[in-house]
Amino acid sequence: MEYLPDLHAAGAILIALGMFYGFINGRLRVELVSLLTIAAIALLLYVFPMPGQDKYAGLALAFEGFGHYALVTICSLMILGRGMVVTGALDPAARALAQIWRTNKSFALLFTLVVCMLLSMVINDTPVLVLMIPILVQMAVQGGMPASKTLMPVNAAILIGGMSTTIGTSTNLLVVSIANDLGMRPLNVFEFTPIVLFAMLPALPYMWLVMPRLLPDNTRAVAVESRHFLAKLRIAKDSTLRGKTIEEARGRLPDGVEAWLPPGAGGHVGHRVLATGTFEGLQEAARKLSATLAPNWLVERIRADSGRSGKDMMVAEMIIAPDSRLIGLTPKTAGFEGVAMLGIHHVRQPLRDTRPHTPDAPMKEGDVLLVMGMPDDLHRFAEADGLLQLEGGQEIVRSGKAPVAFAIMFGSVGLASAGLVPIAISALTGAILMFATGCVRFERVGRALSGQVIVLVAASIALGKFMLVSGAAGWLGGLMAAWLQYLPPAGVLAAIMVFVTTLTNFASNSAAAAVGTPIAFNIAAKLGLPAEPLVLAVLFGCNLCYATPVAYQTNMMILAEGDYTFGDYLRPGIPLVLIMVAALSASLVFWYGI
Repeated sequence: MEYLPDLHAAGAILIALGMFYGFINGRLRVELVSLLTIAAIALLLYVFPMPGQDKYAGLALAFEGFGHYALVTICSLMILGRGMVVTGALDPAARALAQIWRTNKSFALLFTLVVCMLLSMVINDTPVLVLMIPILVQMAVQGGMPASKTLMPVNAAILIGGMSTTIGTSTNLLVVSIANDLGMRPLNVFEFTPIVLFAMLPALPYMWLVMPRLLPDNTRAVAVESRHFLAKLRIAKDSTLRGKTIEEARGRLPDGVEAWLPPGAGGHVGHRVLATGTFEGLQEAARKLSATLAPNWLVERIRADSGRSGKDMMVAEMIIAPDSRLIGLTPKTAGFEGVAMLGIHHVRQPLRDTRPHTPDAPMKEGDVLLVMGMPDDLHRFAEADGLLQLEGGQEIVRSGKAPVAFAIMFGSVGLASAGLVPIAISALTGAILMFATGCVRFERVGRALSGQVIVLVAASIALGKFMLVSGAAGWLGGLMAAWLQYLPPAGVLAAIMVFVTTLTNFASNSAAAAVGTPIAFNIAAKLGLPAEPLVLAVLFGCNLCYATPVAYQTNMMILAEGDYTFGDYLRPGIPLVLIMVAALSASLVFWYGI
């Protein structure tokens, strides 16, 4: 073995160290660090070409990540995940989870952990966590387990599920694609799922029973009272609720929603029921009572406008300003144009506000309207009527497309799982179908794709290729093999996993994948071991990112929601990393018989 690397190998190692330092330091954005990495590789190979190549060959190596099939696959899977979210295809699972949380907290946490593991096997980790955060926070507000004790175990379960298939995370696809480029056989979607499932056996009880005890109760810090709105529930003509008593209607309502009959309605439900609750609660109440929050003809007209324009319907909160023409008018006499009012929040003025508790009361300065419409119509409405639109408007899910989105996702994953077509082809076909069926608007594709992930993956592919062709991977692999040759196979796998895990938790899992995969190949060759289990050790190590908030984007997403500190990640995260390293190493040795 050479004691010092040559010029190109040393350059590759220095660029990799610079990339890691940039991620750890945090002063530069991830996108900028990634682009600087690509530029550094291109410049080095342009000034000092590889032996036998001209100065333009290095440019092809530096930029080939942008055209790599792995990046196309990752982008396609992002679009598939976006389709599942915007069509509400995951909403039934969310409602079922919420119901279980109201019955048995301990069982609900276990059930949530298992469901999240299963979902993240085929759907990217981030959308699954986005689905879970509001459920867990809302359950905490309603007297369930504190969100700070549930968010981190659920996030860990999502990350473990994500590592169990080739499409679970973009990092998995990156490791597998680099390994394929190095000569390893292609892996099916669920090829190594049994290995991870075995490792879940000791990890699941830890996340369920131990992890919450190691986390603080930050209930006061995270509990936020949502705004409640007065609304009309317009009951459908064919609803079985017609003619029932209001007590029977209340029995169907979700927690936090109150309902009563309008004046003069008698004692039985007719075509209107008045209600108060959060927007999410009112939506659920309307679903359960076969009702709408706005006139059905108006909703259909706005939906038709959405279909013609290719834009999504939005719901926004708007405050009535002091100079608004709406002051003193009722929602019936205001003459709203182009938008539908779903509810109103009355600002309360002690000793002065004598308005009746009804959505038809005259509006006052400071009231908050909950309105639905097209983005341009909402903007015109706010300007024309003297309203201030609050930040955070949300899109209305296209629930009619939910079965289509689910079928497309199931078909894409099924074709790849059966080995009929590569995942790159099935995922791209699924993304095209998402566009063709209207599940995802092509004009809104920017919401599905993450620019940060795109440049990070492109830079990681380029760095991994440069580490290989420059000889840096071989030099580092030989250096590590000199120490690992005295260990049994399980020890070798564990050492590689710990090495990659350390890089992942303090830098980037994509960069760790780019560096670790070619090194694993070289260690396998020098120690006479099969390459596949060592590559999987790298893949698993890249996903063991529980110990720091900067290790993965989902870790950052729960930071504010759980009001966590850096130590809150270390305390439960390090034991979980050790459990997974031991279990995964044993599983790999058993599975491959080494």
